[in-house]
Amino acid sequence: MQDEFISKTRRKREMHALQDLGVMLATLNEDQLASLELPEPLLEAVREARRLKRFEARRRQLQYIGRLMRDVDPAPIRARIEAWRGNSRRHAAWLHDLERWRERLLVDPEAMAELGRMCPGADLQHLRQLVRNARSEAELQTPPRHYRALFQLLKELLPEPAPESAAGG
Repeated sequence: MQDEFISKTRRKREMHALQDLGVMLATLNEDQLASLELPEPLLEAVREARRLKRFEARRRQLQYIGRLMRDVDPAPIRARIEAWRGNSRRHAAWLHDLERWRERLLVDPEAMAELGRMCPGADLQHLRQLVRNARSEAELQTPPRHYRALFQLLKELLPEPAPESAAGG
């Protein structure tokens, strides 16, 4: 019997992939890191990499993280990070949709009726008042208090899409 031959190129590619995953780990916040349940040496190495500012020291620390990653199954970690990134993109897209609705309400008279059809329980009178006041603020160049209030109301009316489950291994 012979062990499966793995070329030097393939081994290097896999090591670089693990090091890249280590770089992603260094960008996570403390709560995300804790939820990954990493082995203590790896967790400490990631925290140290986040602390280092000098390029060469950080580069060496990230190589060390890549070395430690060889002892860990990277698939669940990678899946979890990808789920977080997907949810982050979804949240950003939702906020952009809210901004587009706010702009439409300010310039398009038909937008109010459309929003009323989408959200039957909405207080359209209050919404009209906020739109009127936001337009007035823009014309008078006063602080955008009602403009912001309109956005907050839209956040209540148009709920954020449910996040995908990030539970993986």
